[in-house]
Amino acid sequence: MTQIDPNGDSTVERQLALTVQALAESEAKFRAIADSMPQMVWSTRPDGFHDYYNARWYEFTGVPEGSTDGEGWNGMFHPEDQDRAFALWRRCLDTGEPYEIEYRLRRHDGVYRWTLGRARPIRNEAGEITRWFGTCTDIDDLKRSDQAKELLSQELSHRIKNIFAVVSALIALSARQHPEAKAFATAVRTRINALARAHEFVRPHTESSRPTVGTMTLHAFLTDLFKAYSELSGTPRVMVTGDDATFDDQAATSVALLFHELATNAAKYGALSVEGGRVTLETRRMDDRFVLTWTETGGPRVEGVPVQTGFGTSLATLSVEGQLGGRLERRWVPQGLQVVADLPATALSRRRAAQNVA
Repeated sequence: MTQIDPNGDSTVERQLALTVQALAESEAKFRAIADSMPQMVWSTRPDGFHDYYNARWYEFTGVPEGSTDGEGWNGMFHPEDQDRAFALWRRCLDTGEPYEIEYRLRRHDGVYRWTLGRARPIRNEAGEITRWFGTCTDIDDLKRSDQAKELLSQELSHRIKNIFAVVSALIALSARQHPEAKAFATAVRTRINALARAHEFVRPHTESSRPTVGTMTLHAFLTDLFKAYSELSGTPRVMVTGDDATFDDQAATSVALLFHELATNAAKYGALSVEGGRVTLETRRMDDRFVLTWTETGGPRVEGVPVQTGFGTSLATLSVEGQLGGRLERRWVPQGLQVVADLPATALSRRRAAQNVA
C-alpha cells in the first residue's frame, strides 16, 4: 500500500523525483567536466554502440552532432587504419580488455592527425560491463617530432657506417702501396669490420632495417662481436665458454649493447687495455635462468667502485633490466671487473618461447 505524507504527496514519487534530480545533476556535472577537457571524450553502451561525445569531438571533427553515433565513428579514421581499429575495438568488447590504439583521425579541415585512442570498461558489482568510457588525444605533433628524431638517428648511423667502409678501404689501399704492412693492415681491417658489424646491431633501426640473426647461436654471435678485440694474430682475447643457447634478433640489440659497452670499457680502462689482459665470458643455464658472467683478469688493478658512472653504464643496465627483464650486478674486485647478467631463460629467444618451441 502506497504511503501518503502529510502534504498528500506519495513518498515513492518523491523518492523517484529526488533520484531523477540527482541523476540529472550528476549528468550535468559529467558533461561540464567532459566538455572542459582538451581531449575528445566518448562513451558507449556495453555492446559498443557510441551514444555520447563531448564538445571537443565535434569541434575537432566538424561533423554534425549525432552523425558518428553507433559505428559511424570508424568512418572518421584514415582508410588504412579503419580495419585495424575496428578489429581491435571488437576484440576489446568481446574480452573486456582496455582499448588502446594509435590511428589517424580526420580533422574538420580534412587533414588526418595522429591520435591516441584509449577506453576502459565500467563494471557493476557482478562484474558485468555497464559502459565504456574513452578518450582521443591529438598526438600528431609528438609523432612527427619522434619521426624527425628517428630520421636524424638513421642519418647519423648511416654516416658512421660509411666511415667504417671508407677507413677499411683506405687501409686496403695503403696495404697495396706498402706490401710489408699487409699482415698488419689485414688485422686492422678485421677489427674495423667487426666493429661495423657490432654497430649494425646497436644502431637505431626501423622494422625494415633491423638485422636478423636467423639461426645464429648466442656463442657464435658473441664470438663475432668480440673479433674487433682479438690480437693481431687473430687469437681472441675474450673467451666465450659454457652453455650455448638459441638466439633471435629480438634479443640481439640488447645483448650487443651490453657486451659492446663492456668490451669498449675494457679496451679503454680494463683488461683489454694492456698486453696480456684477458676476459672470460661464461654462460650458464640454471633451471629457468640464464646467467652470463663477464670476468676481466690481467688488467690494471681495480681500486674500488668508480665515483661516477657514464651513459654507457646506464645503457647497459637498461638493456638487461628493461629490455631483457633480468638483473645486472657489477663486482669491482682488485683483480678486475666482474659483471653478472642474470636473465630469464626465455629472454634470448622470446619468439621460440612464445611458440612453445623446446
